Amino acid sequence: MSVYVSVPDQVDKHLHEAKKRQSYLYDKLSTSIYWAKLTRWEFWPFSVFYFPVLFYWTWLVMRTRSFFFFTSSNPGIEFGGMLGESKDKIYKNIDPQYLPKTYKLSSGIVMSQFMERLRKENMTFPFILKPDIGERGWMVELIKNEKDLSDYLNQIKVDFLVQEYVGFPIELGVFYYRYPDRENGTISSIVMKEMLTVKGNGKSSVRELAMEDVRAKMHIGTLENANYEILKYVPHFNEEVELVSIGNHCRGTTFLNGNHLINSQLISLLDKISKEIEGFYFGRFDLRCASIQDLYNGKNFKILELNGAGSEPAHIYHPGFPLSQAYKDIVHHLKVLAEISVINNKMGQKYMSFREGMKEVFRIRKYNQQKEK
Repeated sequence: MSVYVSVPDQVDKHLHEAKKRQSYLYDKLSTSIYWAKLTRWEFWPFSVFYFPVLFYWTWLVMRTRSFFFFTSSNPGIEFGGMLGESKDKIYKNIDPQYLPKTYKLSSGIVMSQFMERLRKENMTFPFILKPDIGERGWMVELIKNEKDLSDYLNQIKVDFLVQEYVGFPIELGVFYYRYPDRENGTISSIVMKEMLTVKGNGKSSVRELAMEDVRAKMHIGTLENANYEILKYVPHFNEEVELVSIGNHCRGTTFLNGNHLINSQLISLLDKISKEIEGFYFGRFDLRCASIQDLYNGKNFKILELNGAGSEPAHIYHPGFPLSQAYKDIVHHLKVLAEISVINNKMGQKYMSFREGMKEVFRIRKYNQQKEK
């Protein structure tokens, strides 16, 4: 006896199976690290993303007639702040009221000496440790206890900074520049930083939740080494668990476009702060604040870092931000960097010569080799 199946039923069955396959494929692709790195340019390697910019950079070198024109952009910062600058030296030029308590220590310091200095500075756990010369979040860690501290001291091979932890909930990167022949500057970019987190469903462990999110999945190996215990934790429904406390894109932080926050109040505040920093005209302030309104009013905020000529307008890393617009924004900032450098050069701040510049490059290369030993 044969079973009759109507054509509509057969069509429905095929459609259902097709939707299941489509859903399965979507789920696989949405959590595929390879697919994310291929299709989402925010995850592209630095050298790949910046390769097209190299042609415009070459044009700026030809136009300014200097390989190291950027060194005069911020005369008060080593190498203009392009790379290899000391954070400690930069902090010394910023009004202390805007900074968390920070001091420098030499590599090789032992635990007892560190704890004695910590008591002398009247600081307690948690605090931040980071290299005096570093980039892209390398060896920047939140130290919560003596075990974290011991592990860090065993790894760090270069001089580093101890910085009071700032617990304000909002972290921003604010790009500011001012032409040396003008009274006031401008804010051209604000990035809002959303730390790497997972949200609980009451059933899955942090590890399982992280494996379902491609951004978190990229950093699962680092999390296993740094915070293995948290991966076994099963958070309650809707409970958010912060996996990384350092606001760096290469550490999993989501960068969000905050340019709508730019207003005259904030520009006036940055004008005031920047004019007091000798030899600073171009760069990004990384800061934390209690609220945006407090920041506008110039209270309840701290500057975590000030980056110079090597700064990026980090709002471009907002997920889904158009690649063409990202390149336009980068080119605009490089154009401003060159224009500021040219003006400073005409005002007596000479570009670093090719010989001096290469000497600096080799110094930085030697430092990078030392830190990796």
